This record gives sequence, C-alpha cells and structure tokens, in this order.
Amino acid sequence: MMKTLKYSYQLMSLLIFLFCGTACKKDAEDMQKVAEQMELKVSAEQITLDEQNLDKDVLTFSWKEARTQSNDHLVSYTTKLDLLGNNFGTATAIMNYEDDGTLSRSFTSEQLQNWANEKWGVPANTEFALEFRVVAQWEGGATFEAPEVRTVKVKVTPIKAVVFEADKLFLAGSAVAGTGGFEMPATLENVNQFAYVLDLQPGELQIPVEFKGATNYIAAADGNQTLVDGTAVGVKIRETPFAWKILTAGQYRIVVNMQKATATIYSPEQALSPKTVNWNGDGGVVRSTTVTELWMHGAINGFGTPVKMDCKVSLADPQVLVYTGGRTGKAKFIVYGGADNNKNLAYAFSCPLSASGTQQDQALVMGKAAELSGGSTSAQRNSYYTIPAGTNVLILDLRTMTILAEKR
Repeated sequence: MMKTLKYSYQLMSLLIFLFCGTACKKDAEDMQKVAEQMELKVSAEQITLDEQNLDKDVLTFSWKEARTQSNDHLVSYTTKLDLLGNNFGTATAIMNYEDDGTLSRSFTSEQLQNWANEKWGVPANTEFALEFRVVAQWEGGATFEAPEVRTVKVKVTPIKAVVFEADKLFLAGSAVAGTGGFEMPATLENVNQFAYVLDLQPGELQIPVEFKGATNYIAAADGNQTLVDGTAVGVKIRETPFAWKILTAGQYRIVVNMQKATATIYSPEQALSPKTVNWNGDGGVVRSTTVTELWMHGAINGFGTPVKMDCKVSLADPQVLVYTGGRTGKAKFIVYGGADNNKNLAYAFSCPLSASGTQQDQALVMGKAAELSGGSTSAQRNSYYTIPAGTNVLILDLRTMTILAEKR
C-alpha cells in the first residue's frame, strides 16, 4: 500500500512538472520579438565641409519607415544631431520633429561649421565626429509599442580657419589720441582674443600687429574701410597699413579674435552694457542689480557668508565675468554678498531647472561649456553646479548664458 501511494505521488509530481513546463514554453512562444524595420543611412561616413558652397547640403541622413501598426497607432519621427560624446544633451543637440512623410534630414557646411565653433566649442581646424539619431515612436492604439531607434556616426573635417599669430596688438592712427597708441591686451577668457575700450576722435583707426619683430596690419577681408558697427567682420593680415574710418567721437570697444579671424568695433551707438537683473529681497522689496560681481553660495561656503568671487569683467563684453580663484564644490552664483537673509533671496545663476521645472544639481565638466540659467524663483535659487576639483578659472558668459570651468 505504501509503495503504491509513493509511486502515485511521484507520478503526480512528474505530470505537474511536465504540465508547467509545457505551459511555460507556450507562454514564452506567445511573447514574440518585435520585428523592427527602420533603417538609417548616411550620405557619407566621412565629409569635408565646403567653404565654396556654404549654403548647399553637405550631409544627408535618410531612413526607411518603421514597422507598420494598426490604423489606431500614429507614428512620429524625431531626429537629433550632436557632437560625439555629448550624448544628445538638451543644451547641445540639434533636434527636429519631422513632418508626416519626411524621412530625411540634411545639413549645410555653414550650419555644421557654425555649430562646431559656437555651440559645441570645437577648436579651430580640429576634426570632429557627429552622431545622428532618429527615433520612431507610436501614440494611440490599445497596446504599447516600443520605439525604434537608429544611430550613425560621421567624421567631419572643418573648413580651415586662418589662425593669426601675434606677440602684440596695438590701436593707432589719427583717431587715437597721442602718438604712441595703445596696446590691446589678450582677454582673460580667451588668450587668442584681444580687446580694448578707449575714446576715439574722428579719423582713421589702425590695428598694427607685432610678430617675431615684424609689423603688419589687421585689415578687413573685403578691403572696406567703412565701420560695420557692432558686427564681427572677417579680417586678414597684410604688410601695408589699413584703417577703418571713425566718423563720430566717443568711447569705442574694439575686439579682435585671432582664432576666428574677425574684428568687431562697437561705437557709442552700439555700446555693450552689463547685465541687469531684478529680484525681491526681504519684505518683498524690489531690487535691481547691475551684475559686475558675483558671490558663491551653497555647500561651498556652508551656506554662511557668501564668498566674493572678485570677478574680472571682460574687455570684450561686460557680460562676461571671469573668476580666477581656486574654490571648488557645490555652489550657485548670486548677485548679492551680504550676510543677511537677502543672500538666500538674491537672483542666482546656476544649472538649468529639470524638464518639469523643478530644482536640480549638476556637475560641470572641466573644459566643456555648460548651459547657465538665472532667476530668483525658489527652484532656481535651490539649483547648484558642482565645480570640479582642480578648477582655477570659471568663465560665466551672461550674454550667451554659458559657464566654463578650466584648469590653467
């Protein structure tokens, strides 16, 4: 009797095991893998930007439609272009929502060159790599459909920029008072950029360049002596003197970028001004602050008395502030340095808010410009950047709203 019961129990266990195994196998077979269909192609995996045809497409990405779903599902395509390594960040990616039926995206040499120089901070004459991503996703329908994602990389050779070299730059000519002229110092934020602010009188403005004992002259690339007020113009270096004609007396700001080969002259009519911000202090008293100095506040000072940064205001732009101290850690940058409660209410510059508009902390990456956000809302005042160890230069550009940490 016991042997019969034991045998029956073993047989029952075996049958249950076989049944479960069959059921599990059937369930696994029911979970079919999604058959993705989208394909992404690029016109070339390596390109050279074309200086002679700046406005013509030099790079095209095209893709085939993603898998077909029921009529209840609506498919949309999103494309992103970014410098390799940026991971398609919100501050760096070029994003497009493609129109219905559009299955390609093209870019010109001018677009890629400008983004490389101004948005992605690629040094002049340096090859770089791009990533392009297309995402297909569905809305509507009774079931969730996983998106299809494709990414490709492209190597880019930029347009060769003439990088001028100089030991010294000067301002001279009949528009400059005195006979010796003035030497233009290199800016703190960019050693390849020279700037100066001075009073000029009607006459001619020359910009001599000294390099290895020889003197040449900065000249407009098109040879036009007429001042293009407040606009960067292409320049070249030539042996014979060249002069811009100054028609109105007053204070002028002259900026020469040797790396970009541009010169910008601001007359009194186009004078640059420091940034001014408004915020509510204790008791709701409205304050207006012209930003020529900033203070660090947060974990970096134990939330005690704010740390004065002793910022240097750039000669190229009064909205560019340069900090050359060595403090590192988590901080925001406020426009008020008193020890009273207004330090906690002051207008603050720090990292951007989250996508939902809430406070957040982010870390700066040495040598990589990051987005700077400013405001006096509670969320902005409670957002912080962490300055990486080893940083001894911080460049806060309040005009383009970027921040850069460097070690020099």
